[in-house]
This record gives sequence, C-alpha cells and structure tokens, in this order.
Amino acid sequence: MDVFLHDLNQAYTAGELSTSDDTILRYIDYATIEKQMSMTAASMYWRDTLRGYSINHSLPLPFDRYRLSDERRTGLGISVSFDFGEDLSRAFLTYSLSNGITPEQLALASYFAFMFKLTNGECDLCIGMNTHGRYKEELMSVIGLFVNNIPLRCQLDPHWSFHQLAEHVKEIFTNSLEYSYFPLQRILAQHPNATKPVFLDTSFEFQSYKCKTDKNEVMIGNARLVATPVSIEIDADEIMSEFDFVLTIQHDLDTDQLSCTINASLDLFDKITVDRMSQRFCSMLEQLLNINDNQMKKSIYELSLVLPDEILLMKSMNNTQVLFPSVTCIHHEFVHQVMEHPQKVAVELDDQSLTYDELLYYVQVSSLNLLNEQRVLVGDIICQCVERSISMVIGMMAIVMAGGVYCPLSPRDPEHRLHALYRLCFDWQRYGI
Repeated sequence: MDVFLHDLNQAYTAGELSTSDDTILRYIDYATIEKQMSMTAASMYWRDTLRGYSINHSLPLPFDRYRLSDERRTGLGISVSFDFGEDLSRAFLTYSLSNGITPEQLALASYFAFMFKLTNGECDLCIGMNTHGRYKEELMSVIGLFVNNIPLRCQLDPHWSFHQLAEHVKEIFTNSLEYSYFPLQRILAQHPNATKPVFLDTSFEFQSYKCKTDKNEVMIGNARLVATPVSIEIDADEIMSEFDFVLTIQHDLDTDQLSCTINASLDLFDKITVDRMSQRFCSMLEQLLNINDNQMKKSIYELSLVLPDEILLMKSMNNTQVLFPSVTCIHHEFVHQVMEHPQKVAVELDDQSLTYDELLYYVQVSSLNLLNEQRVLVGDIICQCVERSISMVIGMMAIVMAGGVYCPLSPRDPEHRLHALYRLCFDWQRYGI
C-alpha cells in the first residue's frame, strides 16, 4: 500500500509516473523468477524447523469459552492498546542496542516469554508472523502481494535467563527470514495429515513508522486517501478479526516511543480477560527491563504475571491471624461452653449423646476420682486405653481438668507395644487407667 500511495502521489504531483519498462520489475516478472528459483534449501529448512511439531496443536491460552468451528464463529474481536511510556521505551531500546539485537527481535523474545507464562509453561511454542516478502532491493518498489505468513517455532528451556532466550530468538528470527520467501502453502504441503494450521491463530507483528500520517494516508488535492487496516473497526474497541490472539508492537521512529496492541477474538475471550492480559504483558516487560540486571539473570519460569492488585488481594486473603482470648486451656474453654449452652449437644456417637451440662457432670466425677483416689499431681502423664466412644471423651477431659497430661493408647495396638509405652510412663511413676 505504501508503494501504491507513493506512486499515486508522484503521478498526481508531476502529472506522470516516471517508469522505464527496461529497468523496473513488475509483479509478473517476480512470479516468473519465483518459479525458476531453487526452493530446496528453504524446503529443507522448514521441514527441519517443524519436525516433530503438530501444527494442529492449539496453544492453551486462558480462553473464556470453548473453540467453535469456523462456520459458527462471529468474527468479532476486541482491541486493547497501551503505551510503553518514556521510561519503558527507553529501557527497551537501550537493551536492544547494548545487546546487539533489533527491537523487533527483542519484542518477539518478550512475546515468547509471555506465551510461555500465559500457557502455564508450554515450552514448544509456534506462532505466525507476516513478512513483507520483499527480500530483494529491486522488489521494494514493485506493487504486488508479496506478504507471506511464516511459522516461528521456539523450543525454550524454562531455566534459561531472558538473555539466553533473546539470543535463541534472534537466531530463529534471522534464519526464518532468510527462507521467508518459501510460500506458506508449500510449508503446509509438507504436513498432509494436518487439518488446520492453528499456529496462524496466534500471531506476532512489529511495525516501525516515521509518523502515522505518512504511513496510512496521502493527500491528493483536497482528497485524503487512507490505507484500510487489516482489522475493521466496529465500535470504540470492537473490531472484525478472524484470528484468536494477535500481539502487535509499534515503534514510532520520530519519538522513539513504543506501544502495544492486542487483538483477540470475542468468540474465545471476554473483554476483561484481554484487558488483564495486556496488563500482565506490560507488567512482565517492566520486570524484564528493570534497571536491576538481576531480573535478566533469573530463569524465565520465575517471571510473574501476577498484577499488584492481585498480590494485595492474595495477601489480604492469607491474612488469617486471629486474636484469641487470654484463656487458652481447653478445659477452661469447655466450662465456658457449658455456661453458654448447657442444653446443647456436646458429644454424639451413633444413638448416644450428651449435652454440655451432662458431659461436665461426668467429667467432674472422673477428675475428682483421679485427684482423690489416684492422687494425680499436676503434670502427671496418664494413659487412657479405650475404644473410640463417649467414655473416651469423658476420660480425656477429666485427665486435662485434673491437671494431668493425656496420653492416648489404642487397644488395637499389639500388646508388646502397649506394655512398652506403659513402662515408659511407669518409670516416671505415672498412672494408667
């Protein structure tokens, strides 16, 4: 479209379009050249790149709804944008310059890191990316459809640092662009069993421009011609989009500022989910490009997509500290419950039950027996060996109320074990009941 608008503006201004039939290529010339080109190296590269990968595999993004068949999809989408701001843009471009990586490659590495976290640790990621297809200088001024969509596959290690991931993505990006002239149809033909290239539904784009007016429109007299965007806007934030999830990074070369736009299908996502994902991506970038270089050295699995307000919410939910009264002895709390609810059921087993008042009576009788008859002293260890029953509860509370230390023994344990435990208590001149 840029070439067309340039030629149209030149023809209108000069009254003619300066061309030479002998020197300028036409699209039909490119089509002929393409048929004569050797595609062997490109074919081998794409076959090796996608070896072992199922192009029917859909990335497990946080969808709000199940995927519909293409015939049942509405085609409606949502668009959410945010600016990096001066500080984040400066940090992004500084990192790019100091590490010998282009802004586009850095943006792609960030996108893969984001996809890794967003898919809960998916390590084999494959997304789509449009290339302009003008891989030769002489093709830059030719009007025609050169755009080719290529798969970008990244097999990452969760323990890599972001530095390592960026270097890996740089290599992937460079190699893929070298063979980007290989048509998508021929890439897909290498996988005859695949029903649909799902990787195209999750895409990445990077756009650099001088200024929006120069890129998208041209004035012809009093008329203004505007290049139509790929996504047709319906409302303030609703668009027509056939893809599941497309992340676009824009770089304004005039101001050296960056921005991000996420287009997502409303057939799969709610608006609030897309808003949250854009906030998570921005938060992740701030972590990665923090001035503190220790963030860059961390493994990418340590990156967090949790937002500040969610951290506060989790802290408030986990703040389970409760102030208890100063009286903490269990028998004191038991007596307090007897005074509050004397007629309520305190203990129940099968068809037997005791109210708090009744339970207190039997506990007091048993504790008095321990104190007066058994001569139990405070701190004595008292063993109780009974089956699970209401009597067990009475005995336990009586021991505690008498000041003893409750030691439960199970009658189902072997006899030698019971004797061994009892001897331990007997050695200290304790009592068993």
